[in-house]
Amino acid sequence: MAAVLERSFVEFCGFEREAERRFREVTVNPGVSAPPGGLKYADSAGAFHYEENGKLLSVTSNRFIHWSTSADSVQLVEQSLDTNLLNNSVRLKFSRCSVLPGGVSIQETLNNIIILICTNQSVHRLVLPHPACMYRSELVTERHMQSIFTDVMKLDLQDPAHCAVIPGWAGHTASPGAATAWISFHGDAHFALASPAGGITVVTLPPHDAHGSVSVVELKRSSVMRRISGWMPTAIRGEQSPADLVLSLAVRELEEDSFIFALGQDHRLRMWSLTDQTCLLEADMLEYMPACKGVRRLSGQGHSLRLAFSSRTGLCLCVYLAVPQRGQFIVLQLVGTDNNRYSLEHISSLFSTQETLVDFTLTPSDVWALWVDESNNTVVKYINFEHNTAGQWNQVFVQPPPEEEVPVGVDLDPRETYLEVLFSPLRFTASAIVKALQIFRRGSERVLDLSWENLKKEVTQAVESELQSSVTEFEFSQEEYRQLQIEFWSRFYSCCLQYQEVESSPLGLTVSHHTGMVCLLRKGFVSFLLPCFAVDHLYLSCDEYLLFEEETPVADDPEVARDVLQLVQSLRLISDAVSAEMAYEMEKALEYLQTPERAAELVLENMLCNDNDNTIVDIQNKLQDVRNPTAAMMVLLREMDLETDSELGGDGPVAADLTVRMSLSQLYSSSCAVSVVCQAVCHTAMTRARFCRDLLILQKLYLRFGDNVFLGGGGQLLHLQQDLIPRTSHLLSSYHLLKHVSQSLASSVPMDTIDVNLQHLTALELSDTLSVTSGRSALNPQTVVELFYQTVGRRLIVSQMFSQQQCDSLLHWTQLISNVVQLLSQLLWPSNPGFQFPECLMVNCQFSQLQEYARLIGPWCQVNIGSCRFVLAQCYLANGESQKALQCFQEAAMEVEREGFLMKLTASEDEEAASSPRLQYYNKVLRLLEDVGLPELVIQLASLAITEAVGDAHSQAALWTRIFKHHLDLRHNSEAYEALTQNPDSSMQLDCLRQLVVVLCERSQLQDLVQFPYVNLHDEVVSIIESRARGLDLLMHNYYELLYAFHIARHNYRKAGTIMFEFGMRLGREVRTRLGLQKQVNCYLAALNCLRLIRPEYAWIVQPASGSTYERPGASPKRNADGEFPAEPAAGRRQVDILELSDLEKEYFLSRARLTLAQHHPPSAAIAGSASAPELVLLLVQTGLFDSALALSRTFKLDLSPVFDALTFKCIQLQFGGEESQNEGWSWLAANQLSVVNTKESSATDEAWRLLASYLDRYPSTNGQHHRHVIHKLLLHGVPLPDWLLQSYKRVDAPSLLRLLLNFDLLEAAAELVLEYVDAVLGRGHQYFGIERPLSATSPPAWLPYTAIDQLLLALSKTQTHSSLHSKLQDKLDEYHSAVRQMTERRLAAQRHLAAEIS
Repeated sequence: MAAVLERSFVEFCGFEREAERRFREVTVNPGVSAPPGGLKYADSAGAFHYEENGKLLSVTSNRFIHWSTSADSVQLVEQSLDTNLLNNSVRLKFSRCSVLPGGVSIQETLNNIIILICTNQSVHRLVLPHPACMYRSELVTERHMQSIFTDVMKLDLQDPAHCAVIPGWAGHTASPGAATAWISFHGDAHFALASPAGGITVVTLPPHDAHGSVSVVELKRSSVMRRISGWMPTAIRGEQSPADLVLSLAVRELEEDSFIFALGQDHRLRMWSLTDQTCLLEADMLEYMPACKGVRRLSGQGHSLRLAFSSRTGLCLCVYLAVPQRGQFIVLQLVGTDNNRYSLEHISSLFSTQETLVDFTLTPSDVWALWVDESNNTVVKYINFEHNTAGQWNQVFVQPPPEEEVPVGVDLDPRETYLEVLFSPLRFTASAIVKALQIFRRGSERVLDLSWENLKKEVTQAVESELQSSVTEFEFSQEEYRQLQIEFWSRFYSCCLQYQEVESSPLGLTVSHHTGMVCLLRKGFVSFLLPCFAVDHLYLSCDEYLLFEEETPVADDPEVARDVLQLVQSLRLISDAVSAEMAYEMEKALEYLQTPERAAELVLENMLCNDNDNTIVDIQNKLQDVRNPTAAMMVLLREMDLETDSELGGDGPVAADLTVRMSLSQLYSSSCAVSVVCQAVCHTAMTRARFCRDLLILQKLYLRFGDNVFLGGGGQLLHLQQDLIPRTSHLLSSYHLLKHVSQSLASSVPMDTIDVNLQHLTALELSDTLSVTSGRSALNPQTVVELFYQTVGRRLIVSQMFSQQQCDSLLHWTQLISNVVQLLSQLLWPSNPGFQFPECLMVNCQFSQLQEYARLIGPWCQVNIGSCRFVLAQCYLANGESQKALQCFQEAAMEVEREGFLMKLTASEDEEAASSPRLQYYNKVLRLLEDVGLPELVIQLASLAITEAVGDAHSQAALWTRIFKHHLDLRHNSEAYEALTQNPDSSMQLDCLRQLVVVLCERSQLQDLVQFPYVNLHDEVVSIIESRARGLDLLMHNYYELLYAFHIARHNYRKAGTIMFEFGMRLGREVRTRLGLQKQVNCYLAALNCLRLIRPEYAWIVQPASGSTYERPGASPKRNADGEFPAEPAAGRRQVDILELSDLEKEYFLSRARLTLAQHHPPSAAIAGSASAPELVLLLVQTGLFDSALALSRTFKLDLSPVFDALTFKCIQLQFGGEESQNEGWSWLAANQLSVVNTKESSATDEAWRLLASYLDRYPSTNGQHHRHVIHKLLLHGVPLPDWLLQSYKRVDAPSLLRLLLNFDLLEAAAELVLEYVDAVLGRGHQYFGIERPLSATSPPAWLPYTAIDQLLLALSKTQTHSSLHSKLQDKLDEYHSAVRQMTERRLAAQRHLAAEIS
């Protein structure tokens, strides 16, 4: 419902909240000397409004310049309600001059803004660029723009073309009466000054873009009389009479002539033509004043003159006659005739009983006036001079000065209380506080340009230092210290009051003819007058106004209107009767969430007990005149109730045109406008809170009076008790809330906190719904309502105002600003469905303020309960109170389907979103808690959400997965496993299982991983671990060991052995390092142990056949590792090999040999892994590892000849090598098991031969094959055969030795061997040749290698050198042959004898 406006206005201050406004100073020296007498002029102020400041699409919309003069200075400030202007303040100081009151004029041309300034000795012109020419683009969208004063420091203000000294005034000590200035149609700058000697002096500067000289014109009464008298003496003409002194000047350009209106000390108004330099009109103003006897004899000292022009009324003049006790405004209209004659037509005479007029202004319909009363209080009123027959002035409720005393509750800290009052956005300017601080410090140090927060610290330090310095006693009670605090803070507060009073001194009024905006120009700041709502007007009006009013716009029925007025008069009596103490107690009751009804009863009890002036009787008498009090109360409550049915903000587009939309995006967005709008909301809330308080007390009083005042009887009493009192109580709480938030300062938020909060909002998908302010506002400090208005509220308000109607390019101040204030109040109203304000606080990290907001509305507001709980949970999260946050999130879930904010929160663009809004809400909150990093809360909330997901398997699976994940993150392994088993989705369950395996393996928590039962998941676990084992780096992960432990724990030893064997095989292929070989040995050993633990018939494993491999994850299904297409398996079956225990043992020994080789010769590790057993034997013997080579050869049943060959060669090298060979020999000899018997003189060569001998003894071969290889190797290299070797081989195979000697032509050695061998056969030394029984009749037959012996004899016979040896050998053979014949004969004889005996 649109609010009803009254004719009255309310003042709201627009002062900046910064330490001091930064004025850039420019000093102008016109080259004059100070006049004698030290003239002083009163301070003055004025303003200039741009021609297009009422057009929405103009760059000068809602933009104006105001100034104030004081002594030799002029302060100029450009302000805008739509954007913040930079470099907008300048102070001009004129040396040895004084600025005249009214001596500043600002005019607008197409390209420039021209400022004209008159001092008592000089005139000046400043030419500045027009805002429309300053910006490159017509579409200005910046929140900050440069002011026209930006480049003022670059101007040459002492240029003779722009300044001039007023001639002929030197030596005058009298004060000039007035001054005015204007720009003519031709661009000349005219300055009209009231001459101290009477008449008018007009100084003219040529146009700023043309050359010329300064001209001076004197306008005197003689110019009128000259035509008539001509020769009349001066004494008779009365020239230079004191009555000629002009008190007020005004100018109007008409038909290329400048008409100067002068109001003289003789009460006469004269109109001069500047072109003709003649007086065209003269009128006595006393003719319009009734009963003017005695006035004519008085010289008018305070008379003033104003002009106003409109197309409807033409040129109107308003003359104020300053007569004691009879001040009068006379409104006249200038009427012209065809023959260039003019007359004045009287329109209205307006009377005022006020004494001291400070300023007034005339509009085409109204007169606005500013007074100061006897108590130095500001009084502002206005009246319509056309349609006001009763002559009653309309009220303007100016802001009262701050309270002279600050009530400090017994439970409050005095320092905090005073600081809260001093730095409230509504009471003191920063300039007043700074000046008070300077005085309080006794000027000891200069207060620098401080921020609001630093200024607060400086004030605190100054007062506390003063308090400490005054304390002489070391000990005093807490109450005494409290009284001292109150005393010193009260002293500083008094200083602030004095300077605030100076800052608030009124200097002038200004009204924009285009927008209707009214501003009150005070010494330290500018305040704005806003239309007063009708219900506030009733409560704020003084008694004489209420007595004369017979109707009110809040009620259409005259009877109801009369009852409303009577009721309001009773409320005024109650307001006067409520003491400051009781008002404070009522305020605290609301603050502490006590019921307003109970607090009102206590206040009423106090009033009844202290009614010394019979106020209650007076109230009762007035109430008896109210015929229908419930109807009157209903009207008042309806006007104050801001509840709406729907959320604010237009649904349709604001405007189709981009230019209009961009202009609307800046409407009322400057820091000044923000401050004024939000102060208006605060003032309205404060006024209506008092209104509701008094109305609630009155309702309680009605209940006490009962039928004595109720004409309607008990029905109205019941209606009052059951409906009106609860509604009033609710309104009181609501307005108390609005008042609180309007005065609550926003906190400065660090950037990192904003970033973290933005991440949280992103998790909630709220980051795009509201704008986030990342920096400080131009307001310093800023209230939370101002923050809301800047970031969210203004956009919604503009959308609401302009979406339902065609955008009007004219900006009407009274209509627009009232709508803005009303709509902002509705946005803040807690009972409305919109939730933008708390959401804005949440988005902008104002958590403490949001908590207080939620606390205040908790007991009585039944709208957006769940949303409040949600944002309160956000506050708890920000403060680290996670359990409280969880509780609030759970409580908010109950309202998800009923509240707009929560419905927006759960809105999802995903078509496959959760089936119910509550589940969507839980998912959003769970995402937020995960983003904050609170896994415990995620688990709790997800467990609760599962109960809501009954029948929704997909949602349940997602929630169980969340629970599993966070249990796992918290190392709650058992709980994570339980959550995994509860998951109804098999694919998600498998994913969780895979994650469980991986994470526990990475954490080395293998005991838990192995011990879980894995019911119905055993194969999946094995598959996962196998897949991980086969797909990852063998040395970086231990999945094979895990799988081995897994199978061992379940007594599946064959599987465990298979896994370890596979591990060992992969290590051999992929990790060809010493570490890999070591792990391979351990793997094969573990596999052996596993197979030995089961029965022999089951001690086997399956190995893929040669050419086949296991399937690795990610491997190509078509090609092998070489990129070739593999051959199709036979008959479509996979070929496998069965490995038994013996096969594993062989692999184990082979891997051990590889490891041994790598340990003694690390470079061999790379090739040892893939070497077969024969190849490895060769590698071992090359390294000198003969023990290992022999063991490996015997295991794989390989020929040992390569080992003996290699060892023999090593012996040859040592025998013929030097010292280096000896040292090298010792290194490989140490790797083998040497003989225990050793001597100090033993060399490496000796040890090598011993090792060879031991091997020959230890590993006998068939027919002495090993000996033959060794001897062959030695003979091949021409090495003499060692005796031990010959002796050894004789015992094994002497014939073979003989053949070897013959092969290498060792005839002598061969002959010696044959001789010895024949003797051995004959029984001489047979034990050296391994002959058990020599030749005898009873022994088995013996034989000799005749072929070799024949070859030897043949060879000996061919050489002369061996003839003796040949004969010797032949003789030995003959001896052998004879022995053989004898033995043969004996044996035959024996056989015959035996046969004879038998027969």
